Amino acid sequence: MLFAIGVAACDRRPGPGATASTERPSVLLVTLDTTRADSIGPGAAEISTPVFNAIAAAGRQFRQAYATVPETLPSHASMMTGLYPAGHGVHENARVVPAGHELLAERLKAARYRTSAFVSSFVLARRFGLARGFDVYDDDLPDGSVERSASATTDRAIADLGMPSDQPRFVWVHYFDAHAPYAPPDPFAKTHAAAPYLGEIAYVDQQLGRLLDAFNRLSGPRAIVVVADHGEGLGEHGEAQHGHLLYQSTMHVPLVVSGPGVAVGADEQPVSIRRVFHTILDFAGLGDANSLRRPSTEAVLGEAMKPFLEYGWQPQVMALFGRRKAILTGTLELYDVAADPKETRNLASAETLSASERKTIEEYPVPAPGAPPATASLDPAAREKLASLGYVGATARPIVRRDAPRPVDMTAVLTMIEQASTLFVRERYAEVIPVLERILERDPQNLDAALRLATAHSSLGHDRQAVAAFDLAAAIAPRSADVKVYLALHYARGTEWPKAAPMLEAALADSPDRLPVMEALARIRERQGRDADATALWARVFTLRPPTAAEAIAAGTLSMRAGQTAAAIGFFETARRQQGAAFARDLELGVLYLADRQLTQARDALDRVPSTHPEYPMALFKRAQASVLLQEPDHAARIQRARDRADATTRSLIAKERLFQGK
Repeated sequence: MLFAIGVAACDRRPGPGATASTERPSVLLVTLDTTRADSIGPGAAEISTPVFNAIAAAGRQFRQAYATVPETLPSHASMMTGLYPAGHGVHENARVVPAGHELLAERLKAARYRTSAFVSSFVLARRFGLARGFDVYDDDLPDGSVERSASATTDRAIADLGMPSDQPRFVWVHYFDAHAPYAPPDPFAKTHAAAPYLGEIAYVDQQLGRLLDAFNRLSGPRAIVVVADHGEGLGEHGEAQHGHLLYQSTMHVPLVVSGPGVAVGADEQPVSIRRVFHTILDFAGLGDANSLRRPSTEAVLGEAMKPFLEYGWQPQVMALFGRRKAILTGTLELYDVAADPKETRNLASAETLSASERKTIEEYPVPAPGAPPATASLDPAAREKLASLGYVGATARPIVRRDAPRPVDMTAVLTMIEQASTLFVRERYAEVIPVLERILERDPQNLDAALRLATAHSSLGHDRQAVAAFDLAAAIAPRSADVKVYLALHYARGTEWPKAAPMLEAALADSPDRLPVMEALARIRERQGRDADATALWARVFTLRPPTAAEAIAAGTLSMRAGQTAAAIGFFETARRQQGAAFARDLELGVLYLADRQLTQARDALDRVPSTHPEYPMALFKRAQASVLLQEPDHAARIQRARDRADATTRSLIAKERLFQGK
């Protein structure tokens, strides 16, 4: 079997004291989404993962590896930048990795590596900033889907590995299958019927074997890194999935490294997965600082800021000091994770941290919750995709309070919040209202819940209830810009829409990419007859999200009315690409192209206008104009046809048309 040969080939490396080959290895990075450390590997119970086990046997298994954040995008951002979230600035999903941070693929591409990535979930789509530096960034998910299977992703990666290249390769493959809902394919659904989460991991392990068979066909030295971005709660500490807490279930992850210069064996020292960045640079000969091929005794840090950034609850930071793990979330928790891996015995009352240890965890930078919500600049389709993955975001910046609750004490409310957020994104407003009311009973200062409640009533036309909910939100946060934004959107829906205009203008100045604000102001500009301003706003909207065909046609009509020919052409062509043969605005498109002196495009558009079109005489007139300007040999016949089929409008136009004189 090729996989077995590949492992043996990877094992031909210098020992711990030897000098590594100067030939740069190709590097395969495999990231396993939502995979707990205790769910994979030689010590995992109730599951067999032979491929991962073989990689671990041929390389180094880091048994105390930790995610930086229990969410997919920020954790991957750490692996691709080498930074904690406090350094790269991405603390939750749906943010964008800042362009100022050089990514791993950019470094490797500059060093003449061929770089390829194959991601399996919308949460890592190129729009979120990790595609920089990749020659291939394959985030092509099946139509309408938010993820793809490990087998489909592996097929894409294998095809890429089969492409000839005289450069060493960096290939990143991301598997999303272990993420909820757990639905492994057969035979894993049958063999793990009682634990489908483990069935997903067993399936991924099988596909990992296919991937390694292909990777190990590459010539030259090779290195492999397999790591999870975070784990899964599975009910421990009240957390069903992940994203909100910092316990071992979601932060302790598998990590194995195999390749030149890697000492074979197990490592019990705590390490952060952010060091994947430095390790791969080390393999590429770009410096060995902080590489996992070198020992380090640095403290390992992590954070879970989503409840703080979205609901104003206590921020959460963790730090590993050997076998002791500290969690700071309003109060300090301390666990011996070697003796108590389930973290059932808080030792904080009996043991203390040293001054330097306390300083490490207390001085971790907590982000200011002043930025707009993570999903504020996303279009409804993108928000729906994230919600279908269980990634639901708040709609408002929270109010930070000294007496804020600890997230671990609010797990029941978190379940309600996730339910409400999903219903809200899917516009099931009548169903979401009672859920939001229950959330506010448990957490009366939850600004996001108050604003969602107001918006739900507003969308259903419940004006009195909406105003009452807005009053509640204003009482929670008297100076909140978000309260003003959502009140403006409420006004924009109804008869008091003129009140909304100045409020939306101020909101857009504060948050230039906030889509609902931009869309509402564009509609108000249309009502005001300010067509040029409305067109400019819609153009900005469509740089942040693709328009539907109907929206593109409406924007094209608006631009045409405003005399903005180029913009109108762009909008109509966007609609034509989407609608194909069903597109019914070729007359307008032909007129626009003719006005812009793009004559061949005008000819083609006008030729597509059917004779059944109610304004077909105008199409014939414009087509005759284009024919004369193009000096077509049949232009006289086209003029005559336009005369023969003229109506009251085109008859006088034909008579006055100078192009037709003497023809």
